[in-house]
Amino acid sequence: MRKLFGYILSPIHYICFGLLLLIFHPIQWLCFNAFGYRAHKRSVDALNFFLVCSYYVLGDIVTFKNEQNLPEGRPMIFVANHQSLYDIPVLIWYLRKYHAKFISKIELAKGIPSISYNLRHGGAANIDRKDSRQSITEIAKLGMRMKENKWSAMIFPEGTRSPDGKVKMFQAGGVATLLKKCPEALIVPVAINNSWKMVRYGQFPLNTFLSMTWEVLPPIEPDGRSIEDLLKEAEKGIKKKLGQG
Repeated sequence: MRKLFGYILSPIHYICFGLLLLIFHPIQWLCFNAFGYRAHKRSVDALNFFLVCSYYVLGDIVTFKNEQNLPEGRPMIFVANHQSLYDIPVLIWYLRKYHAKFISKIELAKGIPSISYNLRHGGAANIDRKDSRQSITEIAKLGMRMKENKWSAMIFPEGTRSPDGKVKMFQAGGVATLLKKCPEALIVPVAINNSWKMVRYGQFPLNTFLSMTWEVLPPIEPDGRSIEDLLKEAEKGIKKKLGQG
């Protein structure tokens, strides 16, 4: 039955999603070029609020939980499992006050209304996965921006999306580069549950009437510990929250 509703509701969702990207593209351009970073960021935040609202067209429910007393004005590295592209607008909107910047594939930095513009001008690290030197350099630049501006970063250490929701082993490379340039950053795990079900049938039809959660877990102080230990602790915490531990 959910799949049947998906055939009916997915086109409406995609029309809403696409229109939002088209509408906010010139708004972003105007905000960035006329008023600078802060105005541009507010436009991106607003865009992602409405993108999250478009999930409700499918009958899907988004729940974001953050019971942690996270510090403001301190760089953080949000470390999350990755289940679908629909993870991202939720994280941008609900973590907006921490200025969390993404590490993204360079291919996404052109050709997509609103999204590509934000990746080029919003402070993200756009990496070429075929060029390890370029990738490290871009992530290092993000680490320096974090240190200078007290921004945060959002990283998916699995390296790719999980098609069935099972958490894959976390890779240390990106986090290690960020911490090298911004050693004062706090590690903050985020557990994402059920967003993979949204695309369990592929991009069409999208799944309907789901309950999806994003939950911020207790932060981890680096305290000179090895990157491997930090990520193992984050991975273990996320798996436990998802019932996979």
